[in-house]
Amino acid sequence: QVQLVESGGGLVQAGGSLRLSCTASGRTFSSYAMGWFRQAPGKEREFVAAISWSGLNTYYANSMKDRFTISRDNAKNTVYLQMNSLKPEDTAVYYCAVDPSNNVVPFRGDYWGQGTQVTVSS
Repeated sequence: QVQLVESGGGLVQAGGSLRLSCTASGRTFSSYAMGWFRQAPGKEREFVAAISWSGLNTYYANSMKDRFTISRDNAKNTVYLQMNSLKPEDTAVYYCAVDPSNNVVPFRGDYWGQGTQVTVSS
């Protein structure tokens, strides 16, 4: 079993920045992709970004690729999501996920964290 713990969420004004972190523990794989999804109130969960084990392959949702950057530190089993120029519509619970196939397209979240709330005020 893989445990994922997200952190870094909070309240920020529009135009501000936040950096989310997610650390994996428990069962390990030889290589795996990590990524982020989000779910806003009353909406379906949507894909945000994913990164391969090596970090060489990344994939973003079109609406976020110019403002968000995904990265990882394998020594810490941690993936990061740097979010800049935040907008009120970015308000959501952000979930970290792991795909043991190491694919970023498509990225399939087989293991999930509990989520961290991001609220962007106008």
